[in-house]
Amino acid sequence: MSERRIQDHPILDFDRGREFYFDFEGRKVKAYEGETIASALYADDLKKFTDSKKLERPRGFFCAIGKCSSCIMSVNGMPHVRTCVTKAEEGMSVERHGAKPRFPEDVSDEGDEREEKDIGIAVIGGGPAGLSAAIAAAKHGADVHLFDESEELGGQLVKQTHQFFGSYEEDAGTRGIDIADELIEEAEEKGVEIHYGSTVLGYYPENTITVERDNTLEIYDTDGIVYATGAIENYLAFENNDLPGVYGAGGVQTLMNEQGIVPGDKVLMVGSGNVGVIVAYQLIQADVDVVEVVEALPEIGGYQVHASKLRRAGVPINTKHTITKALGEESVEGAVVQKLDEDWNLVEGTERKVKCDVICLSVSLRPNNSFLRQASCEMKYVNELGGFVPLRTEDMRTTSDGVYIAGDCAGIEEATVAALEGKIAGAAVVEELYGSTDELKEEKKEAKDDLERMRKGPYGKPPRKGVKMCTVDEEVC
Repeated sequence: MSERRIQDHPILDFDRGREFYFDFEGRKVKAYEGETIASALYADDLKKFTDSKKLERPRGFFCAIGKCSSCIMSVNGMPHVRTCVTKAEEGMSVERHGAKPRFPEDVSDEGDEREEKDIGIAVIGGGPAGLSAAIAAAKHGADVHLFDESEELGGQLVKQTHQFFGSYEEDAGTRGIDIADELIEEAEEKGVEIHYGSTVLGYYPENTITVERDNTLEIYDTDGIVYATGAIENYLAFENNDLPGVYGAGGVQTLMNEQGIVPGDKVLMVGSGNVGVIVAYQLIQADVDVVEVVEALPEIGGYQVHASKLRRAGVPINTKHTITKALGEESVEGAVVQKLDEDWNLVEGTERKVKCDVICLSVSLRPNNSFLRQASCEMKYVNELGGFVPLRTEDMRTTSDGVYIAGDCAGIEEATVAALEGKIAGAAVVEELYGSTDELKEEKKEAKDDLERMRKGPYGKPPRKGVKMCTVDEEVC
């Protein structure tokens, strides 16, 4: 594929801004304002970004949100830069540094001195849960600071071109990209102070947090915290699963729907949950050939309306199948899939090769909650919620004083559920810190009622069970 940048899209309009060039290992690479280094390089047909440290096997980006180390390179002489979240700049120098990079000898250890700051409520994470929590708290006059490591808020919403289900009050029929814009605008109107490009590094006693921004460490003493950092994509074990061209579904969405760059020509989708079938259809909208969807379970995991769109587009969905090997030397050139029996064993003689240059993994998520462990929140493994989650009250309060949760870090569910949990947490933290009012109580009740309605039906049974397993009384917290 000579040009990977999307020119025409049925829903999205990519305003790429000014064109410029930067240096990559002695050659000029074209980029546009707003593009990351990794996306510009990928558009220039680069797939190998680095080598693994031990075996020095080729690596390409996987998550595209800075959570893995597959895209690290040297930028202007500084190694270990996450190129998938670092914006390209005119004239910068980028190079692959291999498995054992060296730091430059002339790096100064002097940084700007910044005083410790006292703030009200810190909301960590700018997705639907964090934005909703910030809005719910700020509307009652609280001093709310929202921290997000990205330069753009919205979390997963900014990748969602499909229309949401649910009730009218919870944005049913609205595309995720539009919901994100509405939430960001409301947060700004309510006076939320937004800290873009700010990575929360650690938690310290009495709700103090450290934040890295512009290579400077900042310290914030807070009255309370709402933690809403979402989830991390799971991996899948199969031969050669580390080849460039094996991507997480979220990484494909970021590259395609945010950066406007297609991941390849032919995609094998692994997993038929909502994310899998939705991303597969989004690939088709970007004029990418989805050759097949394979699913280990005997039934499709996502909504049938999304699966039906794929079938109408001629994409086969093969249940009771899995991927066993990625083919290729430096990057993906194909895959081997095989049938599974009722006991999840591979059926001999059913192996077949699939020609593809991208293997997209949509094999569920796990809560991103390392910060909560550092804050000494009591955790519990709940399979129905995707892994270890913190114990919480109905008000989303954890076992650590002043620390609340919302969204996928509390358990993997839908974006609408995350927003409702954010509303509950935002109102509850204000209530605890600054006193209760009838209005706060009513807002929490309405959000809880909506949340209960959202979890009704067959798809809501697992999360209902999971939430029940980790919800505790106020006395415990």
